[in-house]
Amino acid sequence: MKAVVINEFGGPEVLKYINIDIPSINPDQVLIRVEATSVNFADIQTRQGKYHAAGKPPIIPGLDAAGIIEAVGSNVQSLKVGQRVIAFPKTGSYAEYIVADENLTFVLPDNVNFHTAAASPIVSFTAYKLLADVGRVQPGETVLIHAAAGGIGTTAIQLAKILGAGRVIGTVGSEKKIATALEAGADHVICYEKEDFVKKVNELTNDQGAHIILDSISGKVAEKSLDCLAMYGRLVNFGNASGDIGQFVTKDLHASCRAVLGFSLGTTRNNRPELLRETAARIMDYLAEERLDIMVGKRFSIEEVPEAHRLVESRQSTGKVLLEIN
Repeated sequence: MKAVVINEFGGPEVLKYINIDIPSINPDQVLIRVEATSVNFADIQTRQGKYHAAGKPPIIPGLDAAGIIEAVGSNVQSLKVGQRVIAFPKTGSYAEYIVADENLTFVLPDNVNFHTAAASPIVSFTAYKLLADVGRVQPGETVLIHAAAGGIGTTAIQLAKILGAGRVIGTVGSEKKIATALEAGADHVICYEKEDFVKKVNELTNDQGAHIILDSISGKVAEKSLDCLAMYGRLVNFGNASGDIGQFVTKDLHASCRAVLGFSLGTTRNNRPELLRETAARIMDYLAEERLDIMVGKRFSIEEVPEAHRLVESRQSTGKVLLEIN
C-alpha cells in the first residue's frame, strides 16, 4: 500500500508518500481501507516533533479516518467486513489501509457520506466531550469558544446549541474568519486582533461572563479568559496552539466557585476508550438527523499533503481540511 511517512521531523517537505507493507491485525482489531482522512493541528505538531504522543520516526501521521472494513480479527464481535466506519487508528491515518481496535471503530449511518465522516471524529468527539461531560453545559448558559472558525470551533458552536446553550460567542484571530463562525451558528463573533474579547464578552453578558469557555490556545488567552468567566463557570483547556502556558492563582477560583478543567481526546482514546462509546452514539445520531453539519473548508488529494499542511499551519484555514485517499 501507499502511505505518508515522516522519516525526520521538519517542514511539510518531510511528508513522503511512499510504498510500505499493509499492516496486519491482531484478534481484537480490524483492517480498514481508507476513503478519506482529516488534517488536525496535532498532525502539524507530529511532523515538527512537538506532539507528545507521536513517538519517533518513521511515523505515519493522522488521527482519524473513514473507510470500509476489509478484515476483522477473530475476537471481533460488533463489526464485520464491508461496513462503512470511522476509526481512530493505531498507527496513523494518512494511508490506504489502517488498523484500528474494535472499541475505537464506529459504524456510520447509511446517509452519512465519507467526506462528512472523515471530517467528524476528532472535532465532534472532542467538542461533545468538552461541552457535555467536562463543561457540563446547562440549558440557557452562555458558551464562549476560542478559535471558533476552526474544525473544533465550528463543531462546538453547533453542539452547544444542540445541547441547549442559550448564547454562543466565538473569538477568531482575523476578521475574514468571522463569517465562518457566524455561519456555524454563533450569536456573536469577536476578532481579538481588533478588540478586547474580555471587555466585549462582559458587555454582551451584562458583566455576568460566560458560563463555559472552551480554550485550545492557552497562554495569555487562557489567563484573560478568567476575567470573563461567570460565577460557577467552567474554563476547559484542551490544547496550547499558542505554544505558551497559562498560569492561574487559586484565589481566582474558590471564592467564585469557578473551575479550570482539562481534557485530551488522545489521552481518553488511549486510557479510557470506553468513555467514547456513548459519545459516538450521540454524534452518529446528530449526523444521521442532519442536526450537525461538519464544516469542510478544503479537500486535497493525499499526494497534495504538503500543501494541506501548509494551509493548516498558516492558520488561514476554516472548518476541516480533508485528504482524499481512495
